[in-house]
Amino acid sequence: MTQEELFKKLVAHCKEYGFIFPSSEIYDGLSAVYDYGQLGVELKNNIKRYWWEAMVRLNDNIVGIDAAIFMHPRVWEASGHVGAFNDPLIDNKDSKKRYRADVLIEDWIAKQDEKIEKEVAKARKRFGDSFDEPLFRQTNGRIKEIQTKRDSANARMVEALTAGDLAAVKSLIEDLEIVCPVSGTKNWTDVRQFNLMFETKIGSVSDGAGTIYLRPETAQGIFVNFLNVQKSGRMKIPFGIAQIGKAFRNEIVARQFIFRMREFEQMEMQFFVRPGEEMKWFDHWKSYRMRWHRALGFGEGMYRFHDHEKLAHYANAATDIEFDFPFGFKEVEGIHSRTDFDLSNHAKFSGRKIQYFDPETGESYTPYVIETSIGVDRMVLQVLSAAYLEEQLDNDSRVVLRIPAPLAPVKAAVLPLVKKDGLPEMAQEIIDDLKFDFNVSYDEKDSIGKRYRRNDAIGTPLCITVDHQSLEDRTVTIRHRDTMEQQRVAINELHAIIKKETGMRRLFREIVNN
Repeated sequence: MTQEELFKKLVAHCKEYGFIFPSSEIYDGLSAVYDYGQLGVELKNNIKRYWWEAMVRLNDNIVGIDAAIFMHPRVWEASGHVGAFNDPLIDNKDSKKRYRADVLIEDWIAKQDEKIEKEVAKARKRFGDSFDEPLFRQTNGRIKEIQTKRDSANARMVEALTAGDLAAVKSLIEDLEIVCPVSGTKNWTDVRQFNLMFETKIGSVSDGAGTIYLRPETAQGIFVNFLNVQKSGRMKIPFGIAQIGKAFRNEIVARQFIFRMREFEQMEMQFFVRPGEEMKWFDHWKSYRMRWHRALGFGEGMYRFHDHEKLAHYANAATDIEFDFPFGFKEVEGIHSRTDFDLSNHAKFSGRKIQYFDPETGESYTPYVIETSIGVDRMVLQVLSAAYLEEQLDNDSRVVLRIPAPLAPVKAAVLPLVKKDGLPEMAQEIIDDLKFDFNVSYDEKDSIGKRYRRNDAIGTPLCITVDHQSLEDRTVTIRHRDTMEQQRVAINELHAIIKKETGMRRLFREIVNN
């Protein structure tokens, strides 16, 4: 099965089991907008809780806020979004489809990387244990040729985008002979800039209404509240402000499910530091955030850092944490050193003094900022992509979502062996006790094996079976999702077992201690 086929199965699985639905589906949907179903919203909320507590509760110098989506339009002038929040777009004249020009080039570059990896894989298979991969990459003529073309294209793209030379971007697309994915032709328009912000009106009557924007990021709500939080919380540099919230971008969206959407949710933290100390903290947050990801147990090889060659106008350093999705390594989280751009510009545009008096140095200054920004929806897709498994057993097969137990939508399912003899009543008694602390479910339909499979498919870590012996000695059978092993335990032990298996304590310890 190809990765593309696997991804299609995952998308279908998400709809079938109540994780994610196309928005407004009865009206044929809305492009790049999705709704979270009954299990998807539980997974999403657990991811947000994992992030929030790892940032705010584990760090005594980070606090949270929840800023409004609507902000004064001058905010977006100060941030640079009105003048500079643009994507370079190009249309294919035959398919009438519009694309981000830089993404077309990046996809071409990614294909060159895939070609190189295929050459390496073939050589590894041919030479076996004697294979010297670094030497092969340095000396093989085919790889050197592909690498040279790839590096040249990447350098030209970075130079053109940095200079804002849209004609050079189009020229590169033509030189690389990039075709439209739909029409297969190279009949391109010129490249143009397109602002990504959604506009709306505020006011009770249309004549008196003013133009405002749906926020394209949550960070600015933190910056304009810097003084409010610092003074009311008596915060001392270095300190951070965290926020989870919706953002909106009118983007050209590839067909990658919830990876890139027009309405999405961000988890961002802005960390304020002394000027000159930003790179120390940049390295700190790179390490901390990677530990947060790897604690989930998907494997270190699934992640990598990608340092930016073209920096945003506000940054002096930037890197992405990329995850190996079924469609390749893509960004999940960005870590940026934003300098003092945001606070300085808001001071300039608002006419307010936005500085911090440092009691240790006796001076006032505009703090520098380290940002960590992660997409909630991309994180949901990361977890689902890594967890989805079609497993062949001895005499059977199953589809299982190996979602990390702390993030699983349902922590345990309570299953009476039969629908009589007082077993449903005892199962309900167990649920009534557990539901105060855990999201648990009840299922009595079909054979116990089919019920196990249904819970495997939604990622439930534990299944608790109530049988006739339970009536005699108040013990039940716990069946573990990943190993399918079963153990007999007393009912009064269930709470402690579920808490240990599904709590976030283990994840937090890995983040802090590693």
